[in-house]
Amino acid sequence: MKGTFALLDIAGYVALLLWGTHMVTSGVLRGYGSALRRWLGRYLAHRPAAFAFGVCLTAILQSSTATGLMATSFAASGFLGLAPGLAVMLGANVGTTLIVQVMSFDISIIAPVLVLLGFAIHRRSDDARFENLGRVCIGLGLMLLALHLLVVSLAPVENAQALRAVLNALESEPVLALLSAALLTWLFHSSVAMVLLVTSLATAGVIDAPGSLALVLGANLGGTFPALLEAHTPVARRLPLGNLLVRLAGCIVCLPLLPYMAHWLAPLGDSPARIAVNFHTAFNLALALIFLLPVERMAQLLVRLLPDPPRPDDPGVPQYLDEGALDAANVALANAAREAMRMADMVEGMLKGLVEVFGKDDRVRAAAISRVDPWLDRLGMAIREYLTELGNEALNEEDGERSQEILAFVINIEHIGDITANNLMEFAAKKAERGQDFSAEDIQDLAAMHTLVMESLRLGLTVFLRGDLRAAQQLVSRKETLWRLENEASERHIRGIRERRDGSGDVYLRILRDLKRIHSHLAALAYLPLERAGLLQDRLIREHAAP
Repeated sequence: MKGTFALLDIAGYVALLLWGTHMVTSGVLRGYGSALRRWLGRYLAHRPAAFAFGVCLTAILQSSTATGLMATSFAASGFLGLAPGLAVMLGANVGTTLIVQVMSFDISIIAPVLVLLGFAIHRRSDDARFENLGRVCIGLGLMLLALHLLVVSLAPVENAQALRAVLNALESEPVLALLSAALLTWLFHSSVAMVLLVTSLATAGVIDAPGSLALVLGANLGGTFPALLEAHTPVARRLPLGNLLVRLAGCIVCLPLLPYMAHWLAPLGDSPARIAVNFHTAFNLALALIFLLPVERMAQLLVRLLPDPPRPDDPGVPQYLDEGALDAANVALANAAREAMRMADMVEGMLKGLVEVFGKDDRVRAAAISRVDPWLDRLGMAIREYLTELGNEALNEEDGERSQEILAFVINIEHIGDITANNLMEFAAKKAERGQDFSAEDIQDLAAMHTLVMESLRLGLTVFLRGDLRAAQQLVSRKETLWRLENEASERHIRGIRERRDGSGDVYLRILRDLKRIHSHLAALAYLPLERAGLLQDRLIREHAAP
């Protein structure tokens, strides 16, 4: 019975270690995920920056698995190139070694301090960021406490015959030890937790140095499985597959040399635990030095192994709304924004051909424009449902605002598609049926308004993607210009009708009105960022005060 209770204690402390790791990861992502997303997209064009970011991010998140899942989602969505993504993963692998190095020392004395500090911050602050900072402190404290309790619990188990028989078998079968550790790491979803468990076994004298090195190799290999198995498309699998191939190559090279490596690392610390920790660091540093330079060639190889799938026949099918990313708000928001940009591309294609449709009665182009609207509706519905599911997760204030921005963008783009496909194409059909022709001046005015709308669409995309306040102000200020153009075009057209004494003006005036409505929806994209910056109210006051 004592052995049973000892195993239950060990299982409970391992679960506590995993829960502490989860608290740190979720706390960082909820509190600072949006800032990490911006850094990921802004500073990772070069390999050294991407590598350094991977090291730092993993040290903060306490999990290379979380970094891998985030980088995989961004790479699949097109926000992160494959080569920089591979550099991020090499850095993430090194980042885990920093965590293990720190945790391997006996610093359990600060565990109660971290838990107490985290509790005080979490309970005393109404700011979501400070609440999540408290969550991170509690998670770190629980990790240190779990490691201390593991070492204490494993000490009496050293003489347990059953456990020693199992571990002796693994020591004599390094391949089996590697595979067992890889499986456990996949179940834990944390290579850090697995390596720390190995060091606890080594500290308690339950396993020798070569055996612990085989288990460390397995932990490194198993840490690549979660991101690979949770990727659902060939494009999404490229980055985790590259990480798996890198670590697999390292395992194949190191596996026959484990006894010699234990001897080579002994001068840095002769205890089995210290040898295991130093081997973990040396292994990942060596892989980073070897594979960082040829990441471009690796990326090309991965593209050949996993080519882009054929585009779906139905453009209304979402391509980036990964359900597995809903656990990380910043990743899910990036996916939703990418899908929203697909809607914007469709609308831009619809608007480009308007002048030709009305000037040349191009019925083929008009039919093509009308076919796009159902695709937009289905994509918009999918994005709204995706954001609704994300809304059930804990969002910080910044992520909540971004979710509202994406939702507003999708709704406005849908309205533009409806106006274009239903109203404007209906007017084009009426014009063709009646055999009406617009004058050269009418076409010229229509083209001027159309040009302004297309420029405003590009400004709106800039506001949506980057939150550019200057672009937002320009977008709103263009409303006055477009209203003036509409009034002047309407007056000229009405004068022409009176001179010709016909009734052909109704369709043209409605076209002008709907172009103005489209521009209003584009200008609405600027309201949220201007309101947050305190600039919207000032502008509205000036507009109402104007004569």
